[in-house]
Amino acid sequence: MRSDRWNGLLAGGLLLATAGCATSGEWATWKAHPAHFASREHLIFSARNTEGSTPRVTRKDIAMAREEGWWGKPVSVRQEQILER
Repeated sequence: MRSDRWNGLLAGGLLLATAGCATSGEWATWKAHPAHFASREHLIFSARNTEGSTPRVTRKDIAMAREEGWWGKPVSVRQEQILER
């Protein structure tokens, strides 16, 4: 009996902890895509452009994002900030 209570509390705590990690919009995005990243290039781009860093975006990045249908939070840059590399 005592073990059942602890298991219930543990399961409830785990459910509460994991459910509070994302908004409903973020969960909808996760459910719509089977993987975290659309491709290897998407992973590299996301690792290179983390929150708080200065975005580094090339025209190739923009083209790949359109072609592969990347998802997640968009990285906004002005036209003159797009690198030609």
